[in-house]
Amino acid sequence: MVKIVGIGGSLRTDSYSMQALHIAAERAKDLGAAVEVLDLKEMNLPFCDGGSDYPDYPDVEVLQTAVKAADALLLSTPEYHGSVSGVIKNALDLMSFEQLSGKVTGFISVLGGQPNSNALNDMRVIMRWVHAWSIPEQIAIGQAWNAFDSEGQLKDEKLSQRFDEFAKSLVENTKKLKDL
Repeated sequence: MVKIVGIGGSLRTDSYSMQALHIAAERAKDLGAAVEVLDLKEMNLPFCDGGSDYPDYPDVEVLQTAVKAADALLLSTPEYHGSVSGVIKNALDLMSFEQLSGKVTGFISVLGGQPNSNALNDMRVIMRWVHAWSIPEQIAIGQAWNAFDSEGQLKDEKLSQRFDEFAKSLVENTKKLKDL
């Protein structure tokens, strides 16, 4: 069974990027994957200081252990000032090759304006640097306030179909790489 950890890079209550992450996680579960979603808002993580020891912050070990045990990652971030949120960047910085290398990774970005690929491309660079594998599919949701209904579900059927293809690619590519 494919094990996926989803990480949401937003601290906002009712975050659109967390809503998108949960939708992708559910689609992956529907394909038989085991998915654990980590909400960084609920974790007590320090700012990364470049070290590897954070004894006063047990959630660092929780994060590192969950990611190390996963076969794949789902990363979802709001796009702030043309890039990833500091929250998700910090979480990734608290890990190393030991946790991230070899992970198959899918990316979601959520924007208030028009969709673009800035945050997605930045996440690809970060994950390539730690020797992770990025799936070709990605999701950028622009004008996020208009993308979800009051229950957090997608309004647009074409966007919903993209989530299906995205989840399918993540699960199938992870299976392929696990079988090597």
